[in-house]
Amino acid sequence: MDRSIITASHAFFDEVLAPILWEKFPAETARTAFGIFGYGSEVLDLDDAYSSDHHWGLRVNALMPDTLLKERGAELMRVVEAHLPESYGGHALRTGYAGTKALSLNSLEGFLNQTIGLNHPPQTPAEWLGIPEEDIIHVINGEIWHDDSGRFSAIRATLNGYYPEPVRLRRIAHWCRYFSGMGTYALQRAILRDNEHYAAIAFGKAIRWGVQLAFLLEKHYCPYDKWTLAWLDRLPRLGQPVRGLVDEAVRLTTTWTRKLELLNALADLLDQTMVADGIIRPHSAFTASPTSGYRLTEHAYAEIIQGLPREIQTIVPVWDQIYLERMHSGYVAGLEMSEWDALLNLKPQ
Repeated sequence: MDRSIITASHAFFDEVLAPILWEKFPAETARTAFGIFGYGSEVLDLDDAYSSDHHWGLRVNALMPDTLLKERGAELMRVVEAHLPESYGGHALRTGYAGTKALSLNSLEGFLNQTIGLNHPPQTPAEWLGIPEEDIIHVINGEIWHDDSGRFSAIRATLNGYYPEPVRLRRIAHWCRYFSGMGTYALQRAILRDNEHYAAIAFGKAIRWGVQLAFLLEKHYCPYDKWTLAWLDRLPRLGQPVRGLVDEAVRLTTTWTRKLELLNALADLLDQTMVADGIIRPHSAFTASPTSGYRLTEHAYAEIIQGLPREIQTIVPVWDQIYLERMHSGYVAGLEMSEWDALLNLKPQ
């Protein structure tokens, strides 16, 4: 992987930014976590030739307590900006969502709210289930270079410990229901009705949900959709067999009937893994219905749900990035349209 932005940003922090901060704002710096984390392919070591057309360049993410940010944040940013060069090591100093010239300063509580929807680490099953899975990765990814207070590092450690087991099982049950009931079942009906529009919708959802189940079974957080395939290969047990099924299924030359067969094979693989892991009991083989398809993972859904604590049986896990969209809407609302169009690479003819 090309770690140039991470490495260069770290060097920029050590050689340029940190000396300014320690000289001008020693007390504030001691209470702030610095590193590179949050949104963007470069933080995951997945940037490529196409990544640099927006929000790309050197970056240092910084998180301080909310009260400190309100009291001293604007002055800190003003002084730091006045002392920074325009570039470092041949890299532009990135201006992103919250900051200027490579330094993105936010409150710890604000960053948590815009990613996981809480201002503290999750403490209850309901709080865990209210977090979009891919947004956990935006909190734990990248690197921390300085965190004297240890607050942010402790939150990352909590999230890196993965879901409490009842929470993981509730999420597994949810995706078992959706993969089958709104994926393969829906695809079967769409094929029977020669409805390619609905078939495309159902197939795309089923592929996503089936892959997300593989991550849950391996106890690895599933990333944002465009990075899922790269991370799928990291799964020690299911990565290779799931990748083989997915690669054939998503080809445009693969017929709808064959796509459904591959999804059913994926259902068998996931079911066998749940039995092997003791998530569900061993059971007899089932046959597919010619009209309803092969709703195998919904068998697991019911068994898992019935074995969960009653207080979380009916909690539906959050899966959309609603907190990110809330933050992004506020960001866009404050931009000039010309700025926004430039970020979108929309140029007048």
